[in-house]
Amino acid sequence: MEIVSVPRSVWQAMKNGLRRRCPDCGKGQVFKSYIKVNHTCDACGLELHHQRADDAPPYFTMLIVLHFVLSGMLTVEQVYSPATWIQLTIWMPVSLVSALWLLPRIKGALIGIQWARQMHGFGGDFT
Repeated sequence: MEIVSVPRSVWQAMKNGLRRRCPDCGKGQVFKSYIKVNHTCDACGLELHHQRADDAPPYFTMLIVLHFVLSGMLTVEQVYSPATWIQLTIWMPVSLVSALWLLPRIKGALIGIQWARQMHGFGGDFT
């Protein structure tokens, strides 16, 4: 007997993860605190403890934030040439707020990708 896995939408799982929702049902919360993953989805019961989004979310967050911030810093420097303290006053808070806002969303999206690709124990739906 051949085991065939049910296809899962990567894009829908990523969208649910970006919203910090369960990759399967899109209703339950993925996180019980800032980036602490729930053991199971409170809406559909999907086991979420299989996820292995360890170092990737901070890496992608830094990559995105630093591209945005460095582009902004260079543009402001070229156009206005403000003092260094003004640049720091602008870009340090922007960096901090952007990184804190993006991190759980990126981690949720990566958990969604893992679920959709049936990685790390998420391959439980077979027909």
